[in-house]
Amino acid sequence: MIERYSRPEMAAIWSPTHKSDTWLKVELLVCEALAREGVIPPDALARIRAARYNAQRMQEIEQETHHDIISFLRSIQEQLGPEGRFIHLGLTSSDVLDTALAVQLKEAGDLLAASLTELVQAVSQAAVRYKYTLMAGRTHGIHAEPMTFGLKLALWVDELRRGQQRLAAALEQVTVGKISGAVGTHATVPPQIEEFVCEQLGLGIAPVSSQIVQRDRHAHFLTTLALIGSSLEKMAQEIRHLQRTELSEAFEPFASGQQGSSAMPHKRNPELCERICGLARVLRGFAVTAMENVALWHERDISHSSAERIIIPDACTLLHYMLHVFTHIMRGLQVDEERMLANLQMTGGLVFSQRILLALIDKGVGRQEAYNMVQRNAKKVWNLSSKGAIQGPALIDALSNDPEVARYLSHEELAELTNTDYYVRYIDIAFARVGL
Repeated sequence: MIERYSRPEMAAIWSPTHKSDTWLKVELLVCEALAREGVIPPDALARIRAARYNAQRMQEIEQETHHDIISFLRSIQEQLGPEGRFIHLGLTSSDVLDTALAVQLKEAGDLLAASLTELVQAVSQAAVRYKYTLMAGRTHGIHAEPMTFGLKLALWVDELRRGQQRLAAALEQVTVGKISGAVGTHATVPPQIEEFVCEQLGLGIAPVSSQIVQRDRHAHFLTTLALIGSSLEKMAQEIRHLQRTELSEAFEPFASGQQGSSAMPHKRNPELCERICGLARVLRGFAVTAMENVALWHERDISHSSAERIIIPDACTLLHYMLHVFTHIMRGLQVDEERMLANLQMTGGLVFSQRILLALIDKGVGRQEAYNMVQRNAKKVWNLSSKGAIQGPALIDALSNDPEVARYLSHEELAELTNTDYYVRYIDIAFARVGL
């Protein structure tokens, strides 16, 4: 991943040096296990423990061999001498590659889980802060009924927590090792070697493997990252909408000295949220590639390998970066509560139409008849909107002047139906269910 979208701690996990270091750790643990079985003499094991690879020599050898693991092994064996014959004894390349990859995924998963926890905390704090902040709920982009901004954020908290659960499950599936030999029979490397190595690395064990760990596990992991990214996109897109000039209800942070446009000094663009939305698209592309990697020839081919060198490190790096950026957005989110209330009131009370409908039904009016009564007066109010925000309780005034409506509801009764307390009376229950 390019440096612009990388955090140092995640980049370090996927660096070439850390990858090679992890390969060496796997190889040395296999030697430890073989020594426990009496295959490697104690004096040889002591020298093997000091084994190191040579990165420059690896590059030189790979120019000849076109094989990264062979180049890695030869650079070790050249330094180690006779004891080098015990390195990689009975193994196939994927024993090292897949087990080491599982270690890196475990480390990356820990970072992702911690970042997701930080975001959940930031959104939770905002949800509690704006628990009773009234705003217009919108469906199809049109004002629907009153709600609160805190309820919108509590919904996000619930979704992010599902993301946490999915990530934990995906990590459990993907962080397994295999030390089972060329086609998974354990013919050249007994199962107890695999058990020792995986236990030392804190990994699960693939109960059955071919030459590789099966790629449905990795597809599960990457689709989980893509799904979390899609949730972030949904939330970022909402902030983008709320920041539009016509709404101006919530704004992502805008630093001192920041500039929104090279041409228009007044611009304050939601560029961070737009960045989240763009990167989420990339993550979803990685998920598709991961699913295509599941179907390989027989016990393995190498068609998944080239793709995984890109999609696995980059997916982890991108989501880690996105979580960091969106946490920054939520911690610095600027909410205009007065504008939210003004926007709620801008349609002259249209947002109370359902409550008025229900009140008419309660008075004994048929549902369709009641609907028609409210709708025809709502249309009159909508016609006023061409002149800007509608002033005052226009819907109540129109209904009060409708003889059919007046037969059932007085002006005072209609006015009482616009009390917004009605719409927040169960907010506490929703928050309690989410644990906020």
